[in-house]
Formats: sequence, C-alpha cells, structure tokens
Amino acid sequence: MEIPEIDTACFHCQQCAEKYVKAFLVEHDVGFPRYHDLVRLLGLCLTVDESFEKIRDNLRRLENYGVIIRYPGLTVPLEMAYEAFENAGQAREFVRKKLKIK
Repeated sequence: MEIPEIDTACFHCQQCAEKYVKAFLVEHDVGFPRYHDLVRLLGLCLTVDESFEKIRDNLRRLENYGVIIRYPGLTVPLEMAYEAFENAGQAREFVRKKLKIK
C-alpha cells in the first residue's frame, strides 16, 4: 500500500539536512552552487571542518529522498522513513552543535 505522506516525510528529512548544511556554509562564508547534492555540499563543509566526515553516511542515506517524491511510481517503505528521520536528526544535531544552536 502506497502512503504518499511517507514519501513527503522523507523528502522533508532530506530538506532538513540540506538546509542545515547550507546554513553552516553560509555561516562560514563558503559559497555554493544551487544544487541539492548532500555529499557535494558535505565536501564544501569539509574544507572548513573535517569533523563533518562524521555525518557523511547520514547525508548519503538521505541523498535520494530529494528526488523520489518528484517521480510517480517511486515510493518509500515505512522502515526507510524511520531511517530517514533518524539520519536527518543526527545530521541536524551535529550541525546545530557546530553552529552553537541549542
């Protein structure tokens, strides 16, 4: 059974991580092209702080959720949605600490 809200939730998990990574780049005056590739954005973060390597796997796992929602017929199983939520949360927590946000 397809539940559209699951796909949307996963998309927002990807967006959460993307916005936090971009906020870090903005905070450190690092310009970035208009793309949504989390691993490429991570590469820019690594030029400022090598500890961002710790969230590489989290970002890599979220990468495709920015695309899945845009194409009919592609769906996300509920188990993967839980994983997306966990990965987004870990990336969010990591970047918030770097930005000194409580």
